[in-house]
Amino acid sequence: IELLEERKATCLIETGVARYGLRNCKSDGASTAVFGLWAKSHNTSLYSVDISPESIAGAREAVEELDLVEHVKLVTGDSVQFLENFTDPVDFLYLDSYDYDKHDESIQIASQEHHLKEFKAIEEQLAPGTVVLIDDCDLPGGGKGKTVIQYMTRKGWQIDTSAYQVLLTKQSK
Repeated sequence: IELLEERKATCLIETGVARYGLRNCKSDGASTAVFGLWAKSHNTSLYSVDISPESIAGAREAVEELDLVEHVKLVTGDSVQFLENFTDPVDFLYLDSYDYDKHDESIQIASQEHHLKEFKAIEEQLAPGTVVLIDDCDLPGGGKGKTVIQYMTRKGWQIDTSAYQVLLTKQSK
């Protein structure tokens, strides 16, 4: 959040909504609400995309309850397609779609490949100084971020924080 302030972010994108809205925040998170509140307080927009209509409905409850409708754009659809068609510069990208399975290696690989596809789909729209945050990284098999983080670091992105979530930035040219 401090980096968003520092870099004067104006366009935020989240893949994978907080599917239970404000319910079950302790274990499932409340990213849509947290980033939506930041967007509202800075008069900007959060675009949050999820393929599941049920997840969008859960997130919508929180968006409405917190009076974020004007600042949070909920999109039901494939995140890769959404990102491929997004044309505005992006200042913050939060990758948290495609559930990861701690035990099923085929799901792990599919999740990792999906996150790489998401990043590549929006890569050209990332503004100088963009902040990228990837969830569920400290898990068996490398978590959701394993493949995309390898790709990003080869392209000059720096890991600023590496924990359960990994935060990456790239210096402005």
